[in-house]
Amino acid sequence: MRILITAETYPPDINGSAQFARRLARGMLERGHEVHVAAPMPTSGPSRIMDDAGVTEHRFRSHHAFTHPYFRLCFPWEIVREVARLFDDVRPDVVHVQCHYILGRLVVREAVRRGVRVVGTNHFVPENIEPFLPFPQWFVRGYRKVSWWDIARVYGRCDVITAPTPLAVRTMVDNGVPDRAIAVSNGIQAGDYEAAAGEQIEHPDHPIVLFCGRLAVEKNVDELIEAVALIPREKNVHAEIVGEGEQLDRLVKLAHEHGVADRVHFLGFLTDEQLRTAYLRADVFCQPGTAELQSLVTLEAMSASTPVVLANARALPHLADEGRNGYLFSPGNSGDLATKLQLVLDAPPEQRRAMGERSRDMVSRHSFAKTLDTFERLYTGAES
Repeated sequence: MRILITAETYPPDINGSAQFARRLARGMLERGHEVHVAAPMPTSGPSRIMDDAGVTEHRFRSHHAFTHPYFRLCFPWEIVREVARLFDDVRPDVVHVQCHYILGRLVVREAVRRGVRVVGTNHFVPENIEPFLPFPQWFVRGYRKVSWWDIARVYGRCDVITAPTPLAVRTMVDNGVPDRAIAVSNGIQAGDYEAAAGEQIEHPDHPIVLFCGRLAVEKNVDELIEAVALIPREKNVHAEIVGEGEQLDRLVKLAHEHGVADRVHFLGFLTDEQLRTAYLRADVFCQPGTAELQSLVTLEAMSASTPVVLANARALPHLADEGRNGYLFSPGNSGDLATKLQLVLDAPPEQRRAMGERSRDMVSRHSFAKTLDTFERLYTGAES
């Protein structure tokens, strides 16, 4: 097939949606399909076509969204003719859009006009953007309603609608998206994060709580720092925080204010291999975010046989088998988070190993190969 994947955020952006879109493009290419990606230019300048090891990227002129650290917007009057030209040149058999914003809606409109099959996957909830809106709360509440109306309008034109988890599907339907959406996991290549046979991972002489992700407001990393401060100092629990983002300076300051700057380590951006080692080295993985539609980093940590402590919010409860691979904590309650972390860290080594093994077992249902199989069937209309 000739597949056109459309993404409003795509590498070099670092977030789950962008990473999924690129893994999907590479996975479909490896299966012998011709793959094109439509995405905003990551920098200023005119639209251009680039090659990414066989995937053809059609990058459209874009502009920095002034309230967000990296998100870029395409203006419709600048690209509408270029979108039509893209369809003329590529003639896709199927279009797979990843978001409802400007580029996504223009691609959906053009595909529908030409009778091209459209699969729409939603990775978005308004809470992803709300922290970046410098407006009063009444405006933000209105924005949330309008956002869901807009999502329903754009995705309602798709032949197939998907989201990463059943909970994400239910959230969409509850907010007006047609009740025909289905759950398709983002998928994970679990073997990429497992320890190799005989591999020895150096572990420091103190317990490690790991967080990975954008340092954004909705990730609630401040709650993790506060939880570390609540754990008795003699336990010498350290937090390793992987990622970059607009909250970094605030979080560093918070660690100093709580007297744990010596035990909270900001590691910044890591390579894939460095991240894999971080997962394997950690005693427990923590995801305090409350806007997760699946959380790929949690799946990656579970693939590395790591116990988890997750916020009881959005899709995260699907990834915690309470007491068997970890625990859920009440969002906003740093004391509860501290208690749950200690339940894992104070458990005997054999119990922690069993919890990690349970994490690894749970990931098997999120095989990336199964995800590719499902989307191939959806692209051809064999499954709906």
